[in-house]
Amino acid sequence: MLVWIPFADGRELMGDLPDGVTVDVWDGSDNLPAGHDRVEVLVPPWWPKAAVTDALARMPSLRLVQMLNAGVDWIVDAVPDGVTLCNAGDVNAVEVAEWVMAVVLSHLRRLPGFAAAQAAGEWRPALTPTLRHRRVVVLGYGAIGRALVPMLRPFDADVTVVARTARDGVEPVERLPDLLAGADALLVVAALTEGTRGLVDAELLARLPDGALVVNVGRGPIVRTEDLLVELTAGRLHAALDVTDPEPLPPGHALWSAPNLVLTPHVGGGTTNFMANAFGLVGDQVRRLAAGEDVRFRIDPAAYR
Repeated sequence: MLVWIPFADGRELMGDLPDGVTVDVWDGSDNLPAGHDRVEVLVPPWWPKAAVTDALARMPSLRLVQMLNAGVDWIVDAVPDGVTLCNAGDVNAVEVAEWVMAVVLSHLRRLPGFAAAQAAGEWRPALTPTLRHRRVVVLGYGAIGRALVPMLRPFDADVTVVARTARDGVEPVERLPDLLAGADALLVVAALTEGTRGLVDAELLARLPDGALVVNVGRGPIVRTEDLLVELTAGRLHAALDVTDPEPLPPGHALWSAPNLVLTPHVGGGTTNFMANAFGLVGDQVRRLAAGEDVRFRIDPAAYR
C-alpha cells in the first residue's frame, strides 16, 4: 500500500505501520512524482488546492483521501466516485474550541482595551462584562461544537445550539433568526455547505443586539464579509475571525483595518499538538484500511451539496 503525506515529519508520528505499507511525501507540486498511479491513500496538502484536486483524477488506485483538518468543502466534489473521503474528526476539535473560548473571554473582559492602556502607560480600571449568564448561540454541532459547548457550561453561560436538523438539545437552523434576538454572542463552528454558505448575512446580523460578538472559526464564506463589515464599521457589532472570505486575506482588504475586530490567520487548530494529533489519526486510518476495518470520520458528499 502506497501512502502519500504532505510533510516528511508526519511519517514518524504515524507510528508503526503494517508490512507492505510505504509512505512517501508529496507537497502539492504540479509535477506528480513517480508512483502516482499506485497511491492508495492520499493525505493532501492544503495548497495549492487546484493542483491537489487535479491530481485526484490521476490516481487510479486511490482508495482513501484523509484530511488533516475538519473542512472538506474545497475537495469533496473532486474526490472520484468509489473513493472514501475522511476528515480529521475530533482530533483537533478541543484546540479549535479553545481558540473560541480565548477570544470570547478576551472580548468580554476587555483585554484588548487594557493592552492598549498598558501600551499608553495609562492605569484605566473598569468594570467588564462576564460570560456568566450571557446568551450564547453556537451555530454548528459537529466535532468542534461538541467540544465547545461543555467548555461554555461551567461559566454559567446560557447556551443554545443550532444545527441543520433538530435533535435533543439542538435547535433547527430555521429557528436561528429568532434565537439571535437578545443573544450576546454568535459562535460559528459549522462546516461550509451549500446550506451554510452566506447564511450569516445582513438580515441575521441585524437580529443581534448592539454590542454582540460574532465569532467565526468554521469557514469564511458562512459569514457574508461585506455585511459584517457594515456592522463593524458602524460600531454596532464586534467580531473575531479565524477564517475569512477571501482567504488568505489579500493586502489592503477592508477587514485588515476594520474596527471592533480580532483577526487571526486560520490558526484555531494550529497548536503544538497539531502534527501529533493529525498524523496519529493518519496512522490509525492506514492500519484500519490495511486490516480491512472501517475507517473513521467518513464524509457523506451529499451533506455538502
